[in-house]
Order: sequence, then C-alpha cells, then structure tokens
Amino acid sequence: MNITIEGAPLLAYLLASVRIVAWLTIAPPFGGRMVPSMAKVVLALGLSFVVAPALAADRLPATTPQLMVVVVTQVLIGLGMGFVTLLLFSAIGAAGSLIDNFGGFAMVTAFDPLSMNNASVFGRWYQWLFTALLLVSGGHLIVIGGLLKTFTFLPLSGFPDLTAWEDVLVTAAGMFFTVAVQIALPLVAVLFVADLALALLTKVSPMLNAMNVMFPVKIGLTLLLVGSSFAVLPEAIDRLVDLAMEAMSVMSGAG
Repeated sequence: MNITIEGAPLLAYLLASVRIVAWLTIAPPFGGRMVPSMAKVVLALGLSFVVAPALAADRLPATTPQLMVVVVTQVLIGLGMGFVTLLLFSAIGAAGSLIDNFGGFAMVTAFDPLSMNNASVFGRWYQWLFTALLLVSGGHLIVIGGLLKTFTFLPLSGFPDLTAWEDVLVTAAGMFFTVAVQIALPLVAVLFVADLALALLTKVSPMLNAMNVMFPVKIGLTLLLVGSSFAVLPEAIDRLVDLAMEAMSVMSGAG
C-alpha cells in the first residue's frame, strides 16, 4: 500500500506550526518551564490542523531561500504576539509584587525554578491564581482562538506591519502598569496609611518600640486585605484577555 501526501498542505501545516509553537514558547499559561517543550510541540502540531487546509491554497514558498524567509517571519510573528500576551498577563503578578513591597513581604524571596528568577510571596501567588482562573474560565481557549484567527489576516506569505507593532507594544506596556496599579492601589493606600499611623504612634509614645509593632501589624493587615482584591481578579482577567485578542488582531493587520 502506498501513501501519498500532497506537498502544499504539508508545507502549510508545518509553517503554521512554527508560528504557533513560537507563540506557545512565550505566552502564558503555556510559556516557561512549567509546560514541557514536547507538550508545546504536540499542541502546536494539533492546532495547526485547524488552519492548514485554508493556508494550503495560499501562495507558498517555492525555493529554499523563500522557505527560510517565511520560517524566520513566522518565528518573528509568533514571538512578537507571545511577548505582548506575556506582557499583558504579567500585570496580575506585578500587582502582587507591589503588595509585597508595601506589605513587608518583599524581604522574603525565593528562587522559582519554573520562571528561573527570584519571586516574592504575593507576586508568585497572584500569578498562579491568575493562571488557575484563566484555565477555569476558558480564557486560554479564547486567546488560542485569537492566535489562530491571525492566520486569516496575516497568512504565511504576508509580512507584518512593524510600525503598528510599535503602537501595540507601547499600549501593552501602558496597560501593564495601569492594570497592576488598579489592582494593588487600594491595598497600597491602606498600608501607607498604616505606616503613617505607626509613625505618629512612635511620636506620641517614644518608649514604644515601633519595630516590634510595625511588622506584625503590617503583615496581619496585608493578609487581611489581600482577600479583598480577589473579587476584582475575574474582571481583570476578562479585560486582559480582550486586550490580548485586540493586540494580536492589530499586529496581524486586522485592526
């Protein structure tokens, strides 16, 4: 029995998997060492089946130099869209890091073997909580659908408009700080007022050892207030998913 495979669908399938696997390498919750590399490759190959039939009808590279250019372009597109997604989704972890700095937990850091860097207590906790809520809510499926949609507006033969990418990166960086501050600002304000109250208490009662009182009070107050921020996380995740979808749409030339 002879099995024949047409060249155009196979080439389109493999080139589509290059963009997808480049995106999966960076974009959360698939990026990082928490997801094995083989799992990313298998997932990319599976997702490529969705877009390969439509891409096979597009103009595909016919020579080796053209093929190399298309491969590099797909890697660039996947990494660029993955980086923007990572930047937006990291806002939740940045909010936790702000709480660590003002709550006194920034002094307690540990090496995280998954992210390969030192992570603070609430910074890492918020990032894991974000990942859990993203998976439970199905937001990761929406973002993957947005990635597959980019093949409609930016096929394998297309080249992205890098001038539009600059605006997307600037906007994503601005939204990163905005969302992080919006989540952490109420807690930071309360902790700042607590610092002022303890400072005034030291002035009123100089005999009181403020250092013995300050850290237990701030730690207890931080733990009490952190639970109040959980209510805004689902809305923040929905907003970040929408922003990631919009960013990839603009980067693919649809917006």
